[in-house]
Amino acid sequence: MSVQFLADGLIAGATIGLGAIGVTLTYSILGFANFAQGEFISWGCYLAWGLAAAIAALLPSSADAIGALSVGWNVVAASLAAMVIIGVMAVALDAILFRPLRSRGASISAVIASFGVSMALRALLEAVVPSRQAYLSTELQIAIPLMKGLRVTPDQIMLLAVALILVCVLTLVITRTDIGRSMRAVSENPALARLAGIDVAHVIRVTWFVGGALACAAGVMLGLLVQIRPSMGAELLLPLFAASILGGVGSVPGALVGGLIIGLVEAATVQWWGAQWRAAVAFFIVIAVLLLRPTGLFGRSP
Repeated sequence: MSVQFLADGLIAGATIGLGAIGVTLTYSILGFANFAQGEFISWGCYLAWGLAAAIAALLPSSADAIGALSVGWNVVAASLAAMVIIGVMAVALDAILFRPLRSRGASISAVIASFGVSMALRALLEAVVPSRQAYLSTELQIAIPLMKGLRVTPDQIMLLAVALILVCVLTLVITRTDIGRSMRAVSENPALARLAGIDVAHVIRVTWFVGGALACAAGVMLGLLVQIRPSMGAELLLPLFAASILGGVGSVPGALVGGLIIGLVEAATVQWWGAQWRAAVAFFIVIAVLLLRPTGLFGRSP
């Protein structure tokens, strides 16, 4: 029996976990499920792809591969710039749409609005991006054997390391900095946090920015592994929510662990039962967690 699914599942799970962090932060602090998170993934990937091509056109040497990786510094620079832009885009979306709804106490309306925004962003992306196939990298890599039946590429190792670094940094920010403590306070009780002098509006802006930036990072990770397409983020939406629920809403490490578990289970399902069952795995996991442990693996009881 091949154990290659372990590597594939870990990489897919890291991508899911990064995207799920935005979902879990938005829900824990703002109290609604943001269906537009998947589109941040798609937009971030396409934006990084376009910026990388522009940088390579201006500085051809920047497209040279970095060591054993398949990408050059143009992709690295484009990815960082895209993360900032998508983060600002998420903050602007909140200011234009979700803040007015929030001021009216319309949480259900915010959920419905996020679903509408998701469809609008996807349609707009399909209208503006070229119809030809797009890839962040077309370089072939030789997989490195780790053990019998398990091989990984340098790109996969790099992507998993980046995901772990991002989650560790964000966890330190949330647990060791003033803005992190403010985010936790707003998550516990927004009204009390406001009375304590915390700038709740600033915390919300930071939450949206972080969620958008990490969704962009997840999109870049996915774009380095598969063909880029406008629907790529929407296809990840259910696993994002499943990972958020499994890890425990509000827990950043939990979102990554939940994503890794979802990725591994999906990869194992494809190998043992076939790809037609892959989409059902997230449904089953969500149902099981809600029935057996509603707070998730790392969530706190109310």
